[in-house]
Amino acid sequence: MRPTFLSALLSVACVSWAFAFEAEDRAYFGPEDASGVIRVVSTADIDFFEPILGAFLSANPDTAVDYTVASSTELMRAIDDEGLPFDLAISSAMDLQTKLANDGFAQPHVSSATERLPDWAVWNDMLFTFTQEPAAIVVSRAAFAPGDIPRTRQELIDLLGREQERFRGRVGTYDVRQSGLGYLFATQDTRASETFWRLAQVLGGLDAKLYCCSSDMIEAVRSGELLVAYNVLGSYVANRDDSDLFEIILPSDFTTVMLRTALIPKSAENPELSAEFLDYLLDASQSTGTTPTLDLERIEVTLNRIQLGPGLLVFLDQLKRDAFLKEWDNAIFQGQ
Repeated sequence: MRPTFLSALLSVACVSWAFAFEAEDRAYFGPEDASGVIRVVSTADIDFFEPILGAFLSANPDTAVDYTVASSTELMRAIDDEGLPFDLAISSAMDLQTKLANDGFAQPHVSSATERLPDWAVWNDMLFTFTQEPAAIVVSRAAFAPGDIPRTRQELIDLLGREQERFRGRVGTYDVRQSGLGYLFATQDTRASETFWRLAQVLGGLDAKLYCCSSDMIEAVRSGELLVAYNVLGSYVANRDDSDLFEIILPSDFTTVMLRTALIPKSAENPELSAEFLDYLLDASQSTGTTPTLDLERIEVTLNRIQLGPGLLVFLDQLKRDAFLKEWDNAIFQGQ
């Protein structure tokens, strides 16, 4: 099902709601005269979520979904600071989602679908996992001989160190100052291994380019602007029509796995419809196990699945965040 795009209406909605929240994109799925509309705010790109929405609406033809894309920090602002009437909040930033739930901005939901979730996939009946998505190293297959593709962080460090001129200005990663998911991946990397800081220094020495999001990094690899992108969401590559152009590397030293979560905000105007859609997401995820074509079972030994719960709030402490960002700045910018 193709969406009806609402770019013209987006600015009108911003005025009528009178908020500082900034959306990146917006689309309307379903009939204009729908009996019920679910307002979703999500960090996932429209193209990524469109197949899920289409399948749900095929089974619920009288329902529509008003889907707004925002960064994880803007999603947090929409729910926490401004209490906007979104019915479902979906985010890759597990720490910020946990904070929303912990601070009383989510309402509980219990159903047969939530009760079938494993313990690691749900927190306090308010935060629910529906995909597992690994952070990957992504390279262009055209730029590497098969035997030269790094399979661990240390192999990547060694390769970048040997061929500095080749990779200068052509490696990329998240700008963790701006990206909630990038910050989450980086802090989790440091918990798993000290290799992250050595890699950060190498990336900084090569004038790494910094990005807001996985989709921009992937496009940069496709165009040849980048040869290597670090900590990209592998699912975004696997779901592309041109995925055969890329090598998705799930590092064998350890693979950090993000849980994409959903919650029903306290401010939801249609919590019953929210719950129905949420249950659909959970049932769909349990039938497939994970994001298509990325089989996490084969990396179970080295899988570093980020755990839901209050432990995620540690690096949201302002003093810890400031200290982390200072060390990251020193590694990436190296006195610039």
